Amino acid sequence: MLRAAAVAESAGVPSTSLVCEGFVGQAGTTSVGLGYPNLSVSMVPGHVDTQSVEELKQNVLEVTLQSVIDNLTIDPEAAAAIKEPEPLDIVFEGTFEEVNRLYYENGWSDGLPIVPPTEAKIQDFLDFTERDPHEVIGTILPDNRSATPWNVAVNGVMAGCRPEYMPVLMALVEAMADPEYGVEHSGNTPGAETLITINGPIIKQLGFNYEQGAMRDGFLPNSSIGRFWRLYLRNVAGFLLHQNDKGTYGNTWRVVLAENEDVVEKIGWEPNSVDMGFAAGDNTVTISRYTGGDVITSVFGNKAEQMLPYLADGVLKQNGWQLSFTIGIATGTLRPLLLLSPVLAETIAKSGYSKADVRQYLYDHARWPAWKFEQYLGEYTNLVPGQRTLQDMVNLGKAPPQFAESDDPDRLVPIVCSPDDFMIVVTGDPMRTNAYAFAHNGMLGYPVAKKIALPDGWDAKLRAAKAY
Repeated sequence: MLRAAAVAESAGVPSTSLVCEGFVGQAGTTSVGLGYPNLSVSMVPGHVDTQSVEELKQNVLEVTLQSVIDNLTIDPEAAAAIKEPEPLDIVFEGTFEEVNRLYYENGWSDGLPIVPPTEAKIQDFLDFTERDPHEVIGTILPDNRSATPWNVAVNGVMAGCRPEYMPVLMALVEAMADPEYGVEHSGNTPGAETLITINGPIIKQLGFNYEQGAMRDGFLPNSSIGRFWRLYLRNVAGFLLHQNDKGTYGNTWRVVLAENEDVVEKIGWEPNSVDMGFAAGDNTVTISRYTGGDVITSVFGNKAEQMLPYLADGVLKQNGWQLSFTIGIATGTLRPLLLLSPVLAETIAKSGYSKADVRQYLYDHARWPAWKFEQYLGEYTNLVPGQRTLQDMVNLGKAPPQFAESDDPDRLVPIVCSPDDFMIVVTGDPMRTNAYAFAHNGMLGYPVAKKIALPDGWDAKLRAAKAY
């Protein structure tokens, strides 16, 4: 709504945006990013989902209507311009404690100590990229700031990364700036958080953990690069709590997930990088946003046919309102993720199953009764208003035909539109029979992968960095 209003204002047409009470602060900060810090908004009191028609009508007539009239007929007061420091400006000199206090008070840190980004440390990072420090990689919403190697390096230093991680950080920001990912949704109310998956020889070159405790902090590249992602969202994209970040509960940053490519190669499966369109052996990062997940523990059996029913059940249980990304909000954008420990993947592969076979099994067996699917779309939530049936959605062209194969409310329907929508990664403790299922946030963090560009002389630079 605010983006449409900004377009109208740029054309000289007065506008006002209707904003629920809980989003007034976000509207103000978003307006700054759009270049219209005094963009007019009209508040609708309370939350419209919890009001009766009568209550909503009263609130609109008594509060919202007059604001709409005023905003369309009275020029807003001029907004004061806020000047940000230039990239090379020295903003402060002081002790470690003083620097950290300054960063915290200005909202530039996540509340934990940061490494002060001095010019010398920034240059160490820039030595690991061929790109000009001030080249524009992309524009990051919602604040519309330019992503550059310089501010990538600044936030990498702050996060505690090592300089040789710079090629990974650059690829991550390229992915963040990709419109298909949808970074502008990073502050949506379900509070989903991005998971970074890394593939290629760089896993071992930089020392990522891909075995026991694969999602636990404790390994510098996994932890610091995961933290970098959240700092960059804060300092460049502009997602701050109580402002543009409206996660009702939220998650904190996740450590980088590295795939066990030795096991993947051993069993003849493709790594995640190949699933995302790259060649085996390419260094890649994949980003996708998940609302949460849970472990599928103690998977029992010595063949795939014994294990897969439990895995399908675990994947199914992680999904509810997310089905609106299968059909509704953005049809076909739900991409659940299943992590398999190496011993599970090896046992399944030994039974003759390829990764494509596992996806097909999940598609065929991770299913809801049609009536339950419809409850999540239009009864429990208002994500697909009007309580339309799945048959209605197919007739409207908003769902694939397989969702209306009959009118039996007890028929089982898949939770995704295609078997290829399931993502599978092999990682974790090699000898434990556990898996992990993530619930995806659909188009509000759609999977995007980028190749990691290594600088000329990478091997020599890496040896020098490790010796430092």
